[in-house]
Amino acid sequence: MIRPQEIGYSDELLSDGSVHRRYEDGREEWRRREGSHRDLVRWHDNRNASGTDELLGNRIIKRTLADGTVMYARDIGYGRTLWGRGETVMVNRTSFGGRMGVMLAGLGVAGLAITAAQLPPLSMSPEEEEELRQQQAQSQSSSSGDSGGGGSGDSGDNGTDDWDAGWDNDDDAWSDDDFG
Repeated sequence: MIRPQEIGYSDELLSDGSVHRRYEDGREEWRRREGSHRDLVRWHDNRNASGTDELLGNRIIKRTLADGTVMYARDIGYGRTLWGRGETVMVNRTSFGGRMGVMLAGLGVAGLAITAAQLPPLSMSPEEEEELRQQQAQSQSSSSGDSGGGGSGDSGDNGTDDWDAGWDNDDDAWSDDDFG
């Protein structure tokens, strides 16, 4: 089991529909969703880095930096996203799932120990990425038939579909767990 460094963050929805994300380690990001299914987030930070985060499916997130560097993460639920080989887990302090995960960890129910099965891939072929995109698209199309759900099908919170929770299903809504 791996015990990753935990870095919390909180999101603030801005009037233009973008998000200002503040990390507990001092980093800040400005994020905006793009794409037909809004599975792509373009971001830049206060350290002159920029890139995109793409939700591929199967809870895998692809981060592409402006220089072309690619890395992967996995949404492991309860507002937590695992990066790299498990050395870092980002915890969404603004989401219900993130707060619930902290409470459960405090009770010893869902500790932050990470298993090898939860690790994101180190690399993926274009074919593997496309297969996950297709899975994500299928997940979204099946969830679009929900009555009043407003979800993406990939909840990020172990079965609670709160993709647009608290934002009244607005087109500019922001996810509680928008690709960690």
